[in-house]
Amino acid sequence: MDQQQLETNKNEDAMRMAISTMKQRLGVIEQGGGKKSLEKVRQRGKLTARERIQYLIDKDTPFTEIGAFAAYDMYEEYGGCPAAGTVGGIGYVSGRQCMIVANDMTVKAGAWFPMTGKKNLRLQEIAMENRLPVIYLVDSAGVFLPMQDEIFPDKEHFGRVFRNNARMSAMGITQIAAVMGSCVAGGAYLPIMSDEVLMVEGNGSIFLAGPYLVKAAIGEDVDAETLGGAVTHTEISGIADYKFKSDEECLDQVKRIVSKIGEGGNAGFDRVAPQPPAKSTDELRSILPADSSRPYDMLEIIERITDANTFDQYKQDYGKSIICGYARIDGWAVGIVANQRKIVKSRKGEMQMGGVIYNDSADKAARFIMNCNQKKIPLVFLQDVTGFMVGSRSEHSGIIKDGAKLVNAVANSVVPKITVIIGNSYGAGNYAMCGKAYDPRFIYAWPSAKIAVMGGEQAAKTLLQIQVASLKAKGQVITPEEEARLLKEITDKYNAQTTPYYAASRLWVDDIIDPADTRLRIAEGIKAANNAPLEQPFNVGVFQV
Repeated sequence: MDQQQLETNKNEDAMRMAISTMKQRLGVIEQGGGKKSLEKVRQRGKLTARERIQYLIDKDTPFTEIGAFAAYDMYEEYGGCPAAGTVGGIGYVSGRQCMIVANDMTVKAGAWFPMTGKKNLRLQEIAMENRLPVIYLVDSAGVFLPMQDEIFPDKEHFGRVFRNNARMSAMGITQIAAVMGSCVAGGAYLPIMSDEVLMVEGNGSIFLAGPYLVKAAIGEDVDAETLGGAVTHTEISGIADYKFKSDEECLDQVKRIVSKIGEGGNAGFDRVAPQPPAKSTDELRSILPADSSRPYDMLEIIERITDANTFDQYKQDYGKSIICGYARIDGWAVGIVANQRKIVKSRKGEMQMGGVIYNDSADKAARFIMNCNQKKIPLVFLQDVTGFMVGSRSEHSGIIKDGAKLVNAVANSVVPKITVIIGNSYGAGNYAMCGKAYDPRFIYAWPSAKIAVMGGEQAAKTLLQIQVASLKAKGQVITPEEEARLLKEITDKYNAQTTPYYAASRLWVDDIIDPADTRLRIAEGIKAANNAPLEQPFNVGVFQV
């Protein structure tokens, strides 16, 4: 076996181990609040959140889950909050892509933690950007009271959900609420602000105040069903439109409603008959080096994501540290902007480090992004970037100016942007390559992703210098052994904050994905984006040339 094959095997082993870890953690998350909570749900004749979604979506169609790792490793003092207590994503219902948002009643009775709010707002944002009908599967006890100050009053907190309900209604986006459990207090506004409300008898309830609070407030004794059950709201208050005996009957009606929604406009993105990639997508698991500092050819990844023989490089011999080009993914026309990770030779004969953005690369990418906007071609960013080139030569050449030109083009782009973080995502490189702050329609990470202001080793040494200087200023003597201990402590803490799990738990990325699923995720994202006509003209404003 030659050296290259050994490296390939080593890379594949490392990636497969990372994927295995991801799937094991996802398996735990999918258990929600645990076996006891799941048993209680079934005793009441209810389906779980994930079972409701599987029953609702069309058979043999993909469900693009968003935020599965939201709140991962957070709120441990309260027993955790798997998937932030909400299962959500894009699924096909009666042949139409819909945003589905399901409270997980097994996690603290579906109560809203701070990350629950952030996740629900992200799901609504995706629905608004892509003009997707929204189906809410409601089963929630409302705000998690011990953390109410972090979820209730601010702009991007709980109340923003109902503001979005109103905005989506004004935009003509269909919203359907199936109340299959509790719907309490402020949360009661969500179904009422939806277009149609369905309720399950015996389990579904809607009220501003539950029986205990009513008793405390006005002294009235009333049970939940009488106060706000399905019969009450379909026969007396008129708040709900339909009532059903079971979850399944309720979900069947949701399917019927969706099947009758009329077609809206679309963005008109170009699509032809799909072709498989020239090379197997399974091989994506063996290309990325196990050592993230090692070079590799990003074209090898592009070949396994794009339709065969459709990738046309733009300015191939200029600005080589960023690859730009037109291609098709599952038939959809796309523009690809990707960091080249192998060492390349510049037009001046200089060797350029892989993953670093140089002046000419930034200039090229900015122009390419403008071209894609001119042609209404969606953009795909493949990130493995350590940042912009530094040093006197780059500064004198105007690296800040060229970097600003690229950031300007990314920020003002009106075509959909889909970002995949493959490896490193450091510093301003994260911004220039369409990180979370630049409104990608969807943003995913491979298990190999690292997101931080700089690499762990550089950051740890910088932080160590600051900490040692502070201790010495106080008159403390630092031995080499103590300095080594501090460096390890800082490095471990910093590295823990750069993992894809840390990012996904805070929704810096929408999900962590198997590299082999990259093509499917991008294609589903473009299909969703095509539902929303482009309404804004492209204008980059003022920048230095």
